[in-house]
Amino acid sequence: MPTASAMAASGARVCSRAWAAARRACVAANAAAARRAATQPARWHGPHEMPREIELDINGRREVVSAEPDTPLLHVLRNDLGLTAAKYGCGLEQCHACVVLVDGEERTTCATAIEAFIGRSIVTLEGLAPAGALHPVAAAFLAEEAAQCGYCTPGMIIAGVALLERNRDPSDAEIRAALDPHLCRCGSHWRIINAVRRAARERAR
Repeated sequence: MPTASAMAASGARVCSRAWAAARRACVAANAAAARRAATQPARWHGPHEMPREIELDINGRREVVSAEPDTPLLHVLRNDLGLTAAKYGCGLEQCHACVVLVDGEERTTCATAIEAFIGRSIVTLEGLAPAGALHPVAAAFLAEEAAQCGYCTPGMIIAGVALLERNRDPSDAEIRAALDPHLCRCGSHWRIINAVRRAARERAR
């Protein structure tokens, strides 16, 4: 059984590696975006990009919003619909603070245009608890005290839900792999893994 100090040290190493990997990914994404911008002609924002009514299926409800088709879904969720669980982090879909479930799969939303989600079933963290009761994965996060600042927590919970939907009994390695894209700077990695493991156990009962 690892000691508390050993677990803390291991968690710090995981956090450091995760942050370094996310930073490298963000730098690479910025560089790629700069290269694309340098080689592409300026876009003409003409009448075809004026705001229009767009229908979305969000949390089991039909939502009609007025937005430009290339508006990122995250902006519509937060600014138009008041669904603020998904967070804006990097703006490059690298930290995964912005994820939601789309047709049951985890998807980032801070840079993907709203038109890409037309006809898809979108579920946010709010939609996992429509009657106010915590989803089992969220309850496990609470029981394991897996959140510190809480900024990454909604995305982590979404990732846990998506994982358990496709794998009812994941190994620790599979849990870590599912959570790997998610950046947490607080160093709560062990508690987050424990929370997903706890949710799997509770679901198996």
